[in-house]
Amino acid sequence: MPSKINRRFSVAPMLDWTDKHERYFLRLMSKHALLYTEMVTTGALIHGDKERHLGFNKEEHPVALQLGGSEPKAMGLCAKMAEDYGYDEVNINVGCPSDRVQSGAFGACLMAEADLVAENVSAMRQTVKIPVTVKNRIAIDEMDEYETLHNFIQTVSEAGCNTFIIHARKAWLKGLSPKQNRDVPPLNYELVYQMKQDFPNIEIIINGGIKTLDECGSHLQQVDGVMVGREAYHNPFIMNQVDEKIYGDSANTNTRFDVLESFIEYMEAQLKQGVYLKHMSRHILGLFPAMQGAKAWRRHISENAHKKGAGIEVIRTAVGFLGN
Repeated sequence: MPSKINRRFSVAPMLDWTDKHERYFLRLMSKHALLYTEMVTTGALIHGDKERHLGFNKEEHPVALQLGGSEPKAMGLCAKMAEDYGYDEVNINVGCPSDRVQSGAFGACLMAEADLVAENVSAMRQTVKIPVTVKNRIAIDEMDEYETLHNFIQTVSEAGCNTFIIHARKAWLKGLSPKQNRDVPPLNYELVYQMKQDFPNIEIIINGGIKTLDECGSHLQQVDGVMVGREAYHNPFIMNQVDEKIYGDSANTNTRFDVLESFIEYMEAQLKQGVYLKHMSRHILGLFPAMQGAKAWRRHISENAHKKGAGIEVIRTAVGFLGN
């Protein structure tokens, strides 16, 4: 059965970052945060290794799958795969600006095709009982921000989407790289707030440039939820206060070393299953950002975790540099 979802705080889908090892690691610090997979394309699921793309640890719940695609039949089929695997939500990518995504006719370019997104939502909702959500930009290229976003939400919500995760920036598909599109277009939080006023019965989640839990608290005065991206990856211990500060739960007393020890247990189990250390250890490099010896900690792991036969001793040795 899907977990009960409270989207007040979520961690964004980030390609090459939010794999199942990262999600397990983040779950050690917050039991409530909603975690998203990397984007998976419909082609990869239909023609590729389903288990590699969809497999996850039961401890990750609540967890959502983000899909990339724009063909309603394929999206419906892949949404059913997600439900069958036990995901709590399936999300449509209408925000990624990369050339690869544009050539596949999905991602941010779909901001100009609200009717097609609505068709996809309808097809998916006919096949699954779990929520179907959309993650989108406010507009693309020269399109008017308010008019584009308002029309998009109105059109897609009529097809049955009740939750929109809005990256509060335009995407410039002409002239900016994907990396630049994460930083260069100015943030327009006020427009996202306006959408909540325009559509009071729709769940509006804000995303883009959010770095602290205090900022999250400010946004939550205006919208239903916040989604944090790179900050949760580069400074993961921010997650340790999410349950208390965002959900009003009791304080989490785990230290950074407590979290590390729990993740070491996980890594040891995964190593026995043939997972390479480097695929897991990369996620913990930011656990001790300001501690004395943190640079040596990161360097030792980066230089040794990829070596043939690397085991937990690499992590244990790196811990020895901390505080020195």
